[in-house]
Amino acid sequence: MLATLPVKGRAPKTGYDRTGDFGTAWRDVDRNGCDTRDDILARDLTSTTRSGPCKVMSGTLSSAYSGQTIPFTRGVRTSALVQIDHLVPLMDAWQTGAQQLSAADRLSLANDPLNLQAVEGDLNEQKSDSDAASWLPPRRAYWCPYVARQISVKHAYSLWVTAAEHDRMASILQTCPGQQAFTSTLHPHP
Repeated sequence: MLATLPVKGRAPKTGYDRTGDFGTAWRDVDRNGCDTRDDILARDLTSTTRSGPCKVMSGTLSSAYSGQTIPFTRGVRTSALVQIDHLVPLMDAWQTGAQQLSAADRLSLANDPLNLQAVEGDLNEQKSDSDAASWLPPRRAYWCPYVARQISVKHAYSLWVTAAEHDRMASILQTCPGQQAFTSTLHPHP
């Protein structure tokens, strides 16, 4: 799938407006009555407690990025300890083709479960808008699925990769056991 992604330089950041271009954060795009943040917390945390059918109040994150176990408790001072990462950051998406997507497709990209992962807040902030060429999770065992998911997202939304990003992804994929297993188990955006 990586071979099908165009390799180009980054488009300028000109005109980027996270909320204006990708919609307000954590909408209920799948219309299940729960916002996307709670959907991802419910998917990625264990031992969750909820307020009502949706709002995740507490749980435990076994971080795919670090291997650490992080307790989550919803609250003003505690919610930021577990954040939802866009595997393909929205700024990166903007600079690699999302400028040309419809507003509906950009909203879908921002809320696509394939592109979202509950992680430690400090790692999400450390990563910021970095692509795979400049940031990878500290847990090396997660590099293969991390890169495979980024490739699947970029493919699903017709985004491109930079030369450095492509080369880093290709290098990582060469080290993955059962490479085919990663892409065959991922479900790209329809």
